[in-house]
Amino acid sequence: MNSFYVRSWWVAALRGVLGILFGVLALMWPGLTLLTLVALFAAYAMLGGTASVIGAISHRKVDDDWWIPLLLGLVSIGAAVVAVVNPVLTTLVLVMVIAANALVSGVLDIVAAARLRRELHGEWMLALSGIASVVFGALVFLYPLAGAIAMVWLISIYAIINGALLLSLAIRARTVTARAQARPAVERRVLPDRRMAGAH
Repeated sequence: MNSFYVRSWWVAALRGVLGILFGVLALMWPGLTLLTLVALFAAYAMLGGTASVIGAISHRKVDDDWWIPLLLGLVSIGAAVVAVVNPVLTTLVLVMVIAANALVSGVLDIVAAARLRRELHGEWMLALSGIASVVFGALVFLYPLAGAIAMVWLISIYAIINGALLLSLAIRARTVTARAQARPAVERRVLPDRRMAGAH
C-alpha cells in the first residue's frame, strides 16, 4: 500500500473535482473569451499542481515513485505561472502552453498508471486520463488556430472527462485504503479469540 495514488487518493480527488468544475464553468460561462479561459485553466493548473507537490513531498520517504507526482505538479505550476506572469503573450502562445502541460502531464499519468498496476486494479482510469491528456494536447498542437468556440468546447470537454476519470480513481483508491486500514483491526480481534479457543 505504498503507492502514492493509493495513499494520497485525495490528490487525484482534488484534481478531478477541479477539472470537472473548470470544464463545467467554462461551458456555462456566456461570452467566455479564450483569454479568460486560459486564466481559468491557470488557476486549475496551479491548484492541482500544488496538491500534487504537497502530496509527493509528504510521501517521499515511503514511496519510491514520489518523484512522478512531484514532476507532474511542477509542470502544472510552471504552466500556470507562465500564463499569469506573462499576460501580454498572445492567446495562441498561452493555448500552446496549455497543450504542452497536457502532453507532459498525460505521459506522467501513463507512467504512474503502469507502476500502479501492482497495487490497484483501477489503474486503467489513470492511464485513460493520461491518454486523454495526450490526445488533447496533440489536437491543440495540430489545430492551434481553431475558432474560439471550438477551442472552448475542446478544452472544457477534456477537463470534464479527465476530471471524472481522476475522481473515479480517487474513490477506488480510497476504498482500497479503507479496507487495508480495517484489516489489522479485524485480525487483532480474531487472534485473541483463536488463542482462547486453543487454551480450552
